[in-house]
Amino acid sequence: MNQPYTVSRTEKLKKKGRKGLFRLLFSRTGLVAVVLLLNIALLTAVVLRFREYILQYVGIATALSVVLMMVLISSRANASVKVTWLVIFTVLPVFGLVLYIYTQSDLGHRALRDRIHELIKKTRGKLSQTDAQGKLQLADAGAGGLSRYLWRCGHPTYENCDVTYFPSGEEKFAAMLQELEKARSFIFMEYFILEKGEMWDTVLDILERKAREGVDVRVMYDGTCEVALVPRGYARELEKRGLKAKAFAPLMPFLSTHYNYRDHRKILVIDGQVAFTGGINLADEYINRVDRFGHWKDTAIMVRGEAVKSFTRMFLQMWSMEGKTAEFDRFLSVPVDPPRGGRGYVIPYGDCPLDDDMIGERVYMDILNRAQKYVHIFTPYLIIDGEMEAALKFAAERGVDVTLILPGTPDKKVPYALAKTHYPSLLDSGVKIYEYVPGFVHAKSFVCDDIEGVVGTINLDYRSLYHHFECAAYLYDVKCIGDMEADFQATLKKCRRVTRQTLKKEKWTRRFTGFVLKALAPLL
Repeated sequence: MNQPYTVSRTEKLKKKGRKGLFRLLFSRTGLVAVVLLLNIALLTAVVLRFREYILQYVGIATALSVVLMMVLISSRANASVKVTWLVIFTVLPVFGLVLYIYTQSDLGHRALRDRIHELIKKTRGKLSQTDAQGKLQLADAGAGGLSRYLWRCGHPTYENCDVTYFPSGEEKFAAMLQELEKARSFIFMEYFILEKGEMWDTVLDILERKAREGVDVRVMYDGTCEVALVPRGYARELEKRGLKAKAFAPLMPFLSTHYNYRDHRKILVIDGQVAFTGGINLADEYINRVDRFGHWKDTAIMVRGEAVKSFTRMFLQMWSMEGKTAEFDRFLSVPVDPPRGGRGYVIPYGDCPLDDDMIGERVYMDILNRAQKYVHIFTPYLIIDGEMEAALKFAAERGVDVTLILPGTPDKKVPYALAKTHYPSLLDSGVKIYEYVPGFVHAKSFVCDDIEGVVGTINLDYRSLYHHFECAAYLYDVKCIGDMEADFQATLKKCRRVTRQTLKKEKWTRRFTGFVLKALAPLL
């Protein structure tokens, strides 16, 4: 039995300080700051020591800017990303060249990219499409079109599944523990954050016991956890406890572009019969055992039925990325017990940042473009490109009730400031924006017109939409859609509405931060 994890207030403050420092060193923001300082140092050296060469430097820098702009304009980058690079190339050409070469070099993960492409290609045929897609097409041509797109990306449509919606981390945690206790064959866990505390210690106790009983227990967590949340090489410690464990792409500061491609997924599969996904990680703030930013609002779903196979395949693809191909046939051939009373359609899907299919963004935009009555959205961040902003505005301008709930208490100051730069334009188009007064919203979900929705890990920000491995489930006419909308309405009562008048009361420092950094948003 693991001992309860307790720390004193002093230790908590020290740990918080270490986390902040480590996250800065290992983050995109840290990288941008370091290269910017190097650029300033170079300019200073030229001015102070090589004054006679200043005209040559200006000429070379100008020519370099023009060349870089031409290369960028002809690239396939997102329009908002192009604007960011154009600003950098114009103002700081040397800095821009170094940073652009670095971020485009795929340093540290070319082999990973090739391996993932190979795995996805080899395992796409492991799951087949049934007549569920055709039935969905007949029920709703728009949703059927989305299902065809997702199947083109390798994600089948399933029917007769049972989906349970959890409006809080506490409820998901309780159900998760019950299902883990039932495990007889295998447990697959893939989480972005895993941190020692009451939540993880409780889960780990069950996992160790199940491993001793002969259950195949596999745990995968993102390598950023080893920066400040768990010890370096924590996977080896878990293996000593009888588990199979891996860290996805452990980090080294500034030496790898791995920081661009994190495993942000949250997947739990038990015996091939039940799967969980949503925003909830394995750390105590997600179940409100610790207070970091006020009350932590999150959501998740539990899926039963054939759709579980898609989550099993997603896990095995990531598990196999650095080694031998996992036993896909063995685990995907497990007979699935049909749930009672399941209705509607479920499409689990993953989003890989190393291909040209921006699935997460496209699913969200498709829902917005087809909505007739309303689209209600939970998101912790709002750092979006022009296309997503246009989709939100156009839906509202068509008369659709587009309402977003965002945090009232931010977890990160820069993203919070950047989110507010989008508020005026959205408000002017009729989009309604609310902030959760009790604390922080970490949920990532869409619910639309009482019939379709998405629950998963995908935020409305550049990291989720372009840089991270993500997952979610598209839901059509499943019973829990009503629960999702009821939860949204209940949460709305705890929110303050954002208006043009309230924006005028924002701190000038926050407005200034957002104004200055908006051009760099895709890189932060």
